[in-house]
Amino acid sequence: MCGIVGYIGHRNAYPVVIKGLKRLEYRGYDSAGVALLNGGLKVHKKKGKVADLEEATLGKNLDGNVGIGHTRWATHGEPSDRNSHPHVSNNGELAMIHNGIIENYASIKQELINNGYQFHSDTDTEVLLNFIEDIKINNQCTLEEALRIALRRIVGAYCILLIDQNDPETIIAARKGSPLVIGIGKGEHFLASDASPIIEYTKEVVYVNDYEIAIVKADELILKNLGNEKQTPFITKLDMELAHIEKGGYDHFMLKEIFEQPQTIYDCLRGRLLPEHDEIVMRGIDNHIDSFLKASRIVMVGCGTSWHAALIAEYIFEELCRIPVEVEYASEFRYRNPVINEGDVIIAISQSGETADTLVALESAKEKGAFIFGVVNAVGSSIARLSHAGAYTHAGPEIGVASTKAFTGQLAALTMMALKIGYKKGTLNQERYTQLVRELYAVPEKVKEILTDTSHIKKIAEKYASASDFLFLGRGYNFPVALEGALKLKEISYIHAEGYPAAEMKHGPIALVEETLPVVFVATHDSYYEKIVSNVQEIKARKGKVIAVATEGDQQISHMADDVMFVPACDEIIAPLLSVIPLQLLSYYAGVAKELDVDKPRNLAKSVTVE
Repeated sequence: MCGIVGYIGHRNAYPVVIKGLKRLEYRGYDSAGVALLNGGLKVHKKKGKVADLEEATLGKNLDGNVGIGHTRWATHGEPSDRNSHPHVSNNGELAMIHNGIIENYASIKQELINNGYQFHSDTDTEVLLNFIEDIKINNQCTLEEALRIALRRIVGAYCILLIDQNDPETIIAARKGSPLVIGIGKGEHFLASDASPIIEYTKEVVYVNDYEIAIVKADELILKNLGNEKQTPFITKLDMELAHIEKGGYDHFMLKEIFEQPQTIYDCLRGRLLPEHDEIVMRGIDNHIDSFLKASRIVMVGCGTSWHAALIAEYIFEELCRIPVEVEYASEFRYRNPVINEGDVIIAISQSGETADTLVALESAKEKGAFIFGVVNAVGSSIARLSHAGAYTHAGPEIGVASTKAFTGQLAALTMMALKIGYKKGTLNQERYTQLVRELYAVPEKVKEILTDTSHIKKIAEKYASASDFLFLGRGYNFPVALEGALKLKEISYIHAEGYPAAEMKHGPIALVEETLPVVFVATHDSYYEKIVSNVQEIKARKGKVIAVATEGDQQISHMADDVMFVPACDEIIAPLLSVIPLQLLSYYAGVAKELDVDKPRNLAKSVTVE
């Protein structure tokens, strides 16, 4: 959730680190700080965004070829200058930044207090740092060895960068459960939570694995495990361009990413969906098709938007593959001791591939003999490496905190999977398979059509931006789309919103309906259409304001609704890929109308790497 950056080499470290923090600010933005080595240890940190840190350091000596930086999403201790990272050890020689949570920090802190240590923050990070210092002093060992001993004692997740003013030629790093990538340059190395701060300097990177320690010098990278055994760094070539992480003329990353969806959905389908041959080629499925054909059930796990993608996929898989599907919140799945049988298929869905709850759930399921299939966006991520097989969504870096293009990439990948498995299993006949393959292939152009003119959606958003509550309703494949629409509005505009199956409206939510309540119906023309028309009438009879997502040419909904957002006609199985687009725009424009920071909503972080 926090963002970390480090640099060691021939450049001045501060500009590299500060630019990297700006790239990672989507991971946390309630405080930021840097530590530099140049004849001593210099630390600068500030509550607020990275821009506040920049302003606070104007006119100060920021020289140094070694630096670490951090942008924080608070876990232990409120956002403040003193709780900001980097933290400095009691003797003033060590500085550390940390992403993750140390669960047993309280007992270690009490030990250290008994030993005379003082603490200047409320963070678990300062506890770990002083623990490392204490071990180093008492054992008269190197910093690397002290870190190794400390990591054997702590419980929790971490990505750590450590510097020592007595060793100005080294950064020591370690990870467990929180991502770390190291960029390899000529006489320099770059460290970060993901590749976005690194891409403009090098495309050669090493992804550090759990329980590994990296000893990083300007011209040397050594990886070891916690047993002090050297590991061979595996160098990967980044498939990313600098333009992917720049706004490119858009006002916000969120808007850019919404408008990228015709291309990102196409990129997900490209090379896999071959309509001229009525064929789908997915190596992750092809090489393990028996695991799916023999599966007695599929369990899909995810969090937030990824959970909504899984709910839609549940409808699609059960319809096309006739395999029972369960959808689980990853955060609940790992704690409730679920029944996992050997041969069960677990599909893990995650944009970052680093979601802590999902990772822990997968590790548990894998131990019990389940087949793990990852649907992730981030190449080389932890979930991708943990899975037996998988499918990348190829949506490219998503900087806006609220997921948009990653969601449609997940839906596209999951729909292809269901089509392929259903066809191979014989539960999907040739005619229907061919029809759906061609419908799916047409999605990028249809999304482009929706995005051709969004001015009417902007007007609708501005009209209702002052509302205090929204209700989102849908049926069938569009019910999870209603949930996703409500989530987006909450995230971006801070308007309270609820998503419900439209038929459940009469079992409680209808009590909320009055003249001031906007009710959004996802009402495309499908097998539930007549039922949802009746639901619209029930809202209108109680003077509620109806906003509808409807199929182009639908006159019935148009005459009933107060406002309509149209999408092109398509098969109901494909419809969520289109009906979600107006809801993304609705939330974006509502946030803009309220003059909010839509790319960095309050209290949220992009990659949730703590449980």
